[in-house]
Amino acid sequence: MATGAEVDFVVVDPENRDLRTLIEHLDIELKSRYPHETIYVVDFSDPKVREMIFVVAYLEDKPVGCGGLRPLAPDHAIMELKRFYVDPGTRKRGIADKMLLSLEQKAIAAGCGEIRLETGIKQPEAIALYEKHGYRPIALFGPYIGDPDSLCYGKMLI
Repeated sequence: MATGAEVDFVVVDPENRDLRTLIEHLDIELKSRYPHETIYVVDFSDPKVREMIFVVAYLEDKPVGCGGLRPLAPDHAIMELKRFYVDPGTRKRGIADKMLLSLEQKAIAAGCGEIRLETGIKQPEAIALYEKHGYRPIALFGPYIGDPDSLCYGKMLI
């Protein structure tokens, strides 16, 4: 579906207020879906957060989505998609599709050949989005190993 307006994807610092607000909204939504389960957050107090690439999606200058890429390998050959979110009021307009493609291009530019991600079993919209874009189920990795609510996906970029 067309939005009728152009969406801009802006690379931001981890301290960006719009990014932090969108992530707070994401956390609230995830806690409503998983009230008793672990929510995997980004530790903004960790100095390694500066190695991440964060993007905020703006629609008519309003922040409506965000996403991040965290290096899993020192050379950035493998990155993890983190904190991917689109505001519920602007969903079904193609913003998530465009933001995912934008983040994939940024990953390729950083030397990444593979993106991995974790999503939850109670997020069918996210699962459908990732599968639509060629992400395939992979074994649980890192902190997600053994978590019955986690699903992991991966995609080779180059």
